[in-house]
Amino acid sequence: MATVLSRALKLPGKKSPDLGEYDPLTQADSDESEDDLVLNLQKNGGVKNGKSPLGEAPEPDSDAEVAEAAKPHLSEVTTEGYPSEPLGGLEQKAASSLVSYVRTSVFLLTLGISMILVLLCAFLIPCPPRDLHSTWSRHLGSQGGGDVSPLELADVNGDGLRDVLLSFVMSRNGSAVGGSRPAANLVCLSGMNGSTLWSSLLPEEARDITCLELMPGSLAETICLVTGTHKMLSAFNATSGKAIWTLNPNYLSNGTLAAPVVVLPDLDEDGVRDLVVLAIGELQPDLCFLLVSGRTGSPVGRPVKYNIVGVRNLIGPQVYITANGAVYILFGFGNIQAVALRDIFVQAQNRDSSPPSLQIEEPEWEKRRSINLSELIDVYSDGVELLQMVKAPDSNCSNLLITTRQGLVLLRGQNLTPYWTLRLQGLRSPPTPGYFTDDQTLDFLLQIQDGVGMKKMMVVDGDSGSVVWSYRAPCHMKETPATSAVTSDRKSVFLFWAEGLSAASPNSDIILGTEPPSLHHLYLLHPAFPSILLDLANTTGTVTASEVGINDLWKDAFYVTRTTGPSSEGHPAALVVSKLSLRWALMEGQMAQLQESTPKIGRGELRRFLSRIKFVEAPYEI
Repeated sequence: MATVLSRALKLPGKKSPDLGEYDPLTQADSDESEDDLVLNLQKNGGVKNGKSPLGEAPEPDSDAEVAEAAKPHLSEVTTEGYPSEPLGGLEQKAASSLVSYVRTSVFLLTLGISMILVLLCAFLIPCPPRDLHSTWSRHLGSQGGGDVSPLELADVNGDGLRDVLLSFVMSRNGSAVGGSRPAANLVCLSGMNGSTLWSSLLPEEARDITCLELMPGSLAETICLVTGTHKMLSAFNATSGKAIWTLNPNYLSNGTLAAPVVVLPDLDEDGVRDLVVLAIGELQPDLCFLLVSGRTGSPVGRPVKYNIVGVRNLIGPQVYITANGAVYILFGFGNIQAVALRDIFVQAQNRDSSPPSLQIEEPEWEKRRSINLSELIDVYSDGVELLQMVKAPDSNCSNLLITTRQGLVLLRGQNLTPYWTLRLQGLRSPPTPGYFTDDQTLDFLLQIQDGVGMKKMMVVDGDSGSVVWSYRAPCHMKETPATSAVTSDRKSVFLFWAEGLSAASPNSDIILGTEPPSLHHLYLLHPAFPSILLDLANTTGTVTASEVGINDLWKDAFYVTRTTGPSSEGHPAALVVSKLSLRWALMEGQMAQLQESTPKIGRGELRRFLSRIKFVEAPYEI
């Protein structure tokens, strides 16, 4: 009897060999078929479906069985003609509802926690500083004279924006060196708002400031090398402004530093790049090279002297590395000569051997040695005024751009033969490299003195040496600096100073300014619109130095100027440092039409073009 009951009363969800897999969720769909199955208990223990084996109705065994047979099955009780669900189905539905509720609760709880974390991150983690238009001007007071105006850009506080470093003479009343030389101040200004990050006193006026990483590697700290006008050479920590080391002036003997320090490869194999300085004798025209350790500031050997008579201004020194890896030092007086770094190192160490990196020679350069096999190599000797290194487009070395009294010459760095020569007079300021044409070769913006109070700007094609753009404008500011910035489409914008061009006559090559000569404007030239100049800013002071930096985060460029105001008797000139965002200035600048163009360029078209400009780091080095 127990076996019969266990087989007849099968729980929902159990597997039966006759009915297959049973799904409790399909209970409602199968109620009609289950109502047709009436389970009757037989005396012989058999289970028949509605009828006995002989087709006769079963007889009850006892009163209990009669009463049991009289009771209606729960599955047979109907409400309004619909069969009711069994108790197992209700339990399964209740369990399913509970599972769904738990899943929904877990999902909502997870979503709430995620939203809270996002909000916490948004408020607690600082966003990178945005430069906005970042146009500021900082008055540093009055400077006590000075003949040079060093200016350098470097990120010293790690905020992604380049900061401004400069030096100026404090006062000529005090002295830090024997009471004869004025003290100077080295100042670092924040690139964000112009506030002072740090300052340090210098014993003499600074000639040059160069910030770089002397030690290779991503964790190397930035070092600022400061070269003085007399005997000072110091290395400063760019973050704190503290002096790391200072070269002992006694090592220069009776000489004076003639030029900024030059960075060399690592010579003493201590993992830090080394340096070389050039000193000139005070009583005789002797040139003295001194190798200096970049780690300690101590000399790497003794001074190396060359007897050269100075005729004109000093050229260099500059380090040049050929395509083969040979290292030469370029210098001269009105000419350009080269000496192998290997020769300087051997004499400084007083030994015959040199490191393997210095034993490489450049055959084409070595052919130019003098007949007596002198250490000096003749590179160029025709009234040299300036020397610049220009990255060659088809080589891993640089070409030599030489400014002479007769014009401009581009020498191939591989064999020192002329690439092209441009004849012109009056070129005094360094050519400004940039991309003006579409051949991906560096072109050059030149500023030429063209009469009293006038100058001529021209762009020279770097591939052929021909003039591709020129314009004549009034300018009473002497040797105004020009700069350039590279855009993401491998073009360059050129920036230069001139007087107002609003009164330009379209039929005349001479421009008559309506403003006083003391007001100068900053103009921008884009190669896509050669007939238009954009007036970005103006000043009444004298711009003595300028630099362009790139904000990589916002693809913007900023223009930093060092300006001195007019000085009167008994009142020194005021020193002002200003920063201008170029993308912001492009939208706010005024358009100056140089000549009529076809088709005519509208203001809206120009603004749409300028709004899409993005600035990137220059792929070349000078």
